[in-house]
Amino acid sequence: MPASAPPTSLVRRALCIAQTSEYPLYVFTLKAEEILNVGDISRVSRDQTGKLIGYQRPEVRKHIQEIVEYLNTDAAVFPNPIIMALSSRVHFKKIRGDRLPGDELGITGTLTIPMAENGRPKPAWIVDGQQRALALSRMRRRDFPVPVTAFVADTVKVQRDQFLRINNTRPLPRGLVTELLPAVDSPLPPRLAIRRAPSELCDVINTDERSPLRGMLKRASTDKSQTALAVITDTGFVELIKDSLTTSSGCLFPYRDVGRNETDFDGIIHALYTFWGAVRDTFPEAWGKPATKSRLMHGAGIRAMGRLMDRVLGIVDPRGPDAPRLIREHLTLIAPHCRWTSGTWEDLNMRWNEVENTPRDIQALSNYLIRVHRNAQAEQR
Repeated sequence: MPASAPPTSLVRRALCIAQTSEYPLYVFTLKAEEILNVGDISRVSRDQTGKLIGYQRPEVRKHIQEIVEYLNTDAAVFPNPIIMALSSRVHFKKIRGDRLPGDELGITGTLTIPMAENGRPKPAWIVDGQQRALALSRMRRRDFPVPVTAFVADTVKVQRDQFLRINNTRPLPRGLVTELLPAVDSPLPPRLAIRRAPSELCDVINTDERSPLRGMLKRASTDKSQTALAVITDTGFVELIKDSLTTSSGCLFPYRDVGRNETDFDGIIHALYTFWGAVRDTFPEAWGKPATKSRLMHGAGIRAMGRLMDRVLGIVDPRGPDAPRLIREHLTLIAPHCRWTSGTWEDLNMRWNEVENTPRDIQALSNYLIRVHRNAQAEQR
């Protein structure tokens, strides 16, 4: 039998919301395979005269693949609608029937969308959800239902205006994302999944009565009454743990069994408590103060001490009976050269509070502490 011709139009049950008389808003559903048949992507580019056309950013392959991998799971939920600008060629017909409370907020009916044929353009443009739309077109389940919110607007000017308004919101604070990761059960993109275990460890470190850092990590959920004690930004400590866990030279790396996908969390917790307990005892004048008064509690100081931790715990077994004393002895070697609360960092030519939480300053301070420690060890021999 010959293949059936593609439909000349799509008819969908829709809700019409008349927010304005000029641009009616429709809410309806399309199958995953229909999204790119209905909607086109207007990417940012310039014409031959240099005039800006379109409004979407280029395709982000890694992000799209992460969405595809999630959509192909059995538990995929896709609540975020694709937002489209529809051509004025669409037609909405109200369904007659008994009125219900709330009907004044929207009108139920059928939406007829003429499909592209005879060289005509597609009947819609994707205003928000370009990456999601491309991912949906590549997922295995072709009939996956996708919510769509659309407004009628033929001009690029209106489409671009809506695009900017929709995408001009502030991103979620990084600290909030970090803290929420342990509570997410569904598969995460690799760049987030690798931060989940360090974030879980930070939960323990911040609440365990045995922890030398109890209550000191500033998290998105930290109550205002506890902000005086919470002096360390949790994202910096998460990065410290992540780097040590994932780098072969990190002191926490041996606690991972990559082959079995297992991690000795108890061992990691013990190592962190032992080292940071020794830091507290070695630098009591800099401990627990806000970052503005102590660079030890500052993001740069935390990360730099984390790299020194990798070196020291590469020499001292934190599980040994004398570990706390031995670690303090190593920290005592650098203590005379540290300027956590006053003075000038030797060799760095920076006042104590000029060290910033930037990759450059973190690297410089890390190298300085490790160099001082190495030289002091050499002098002892």
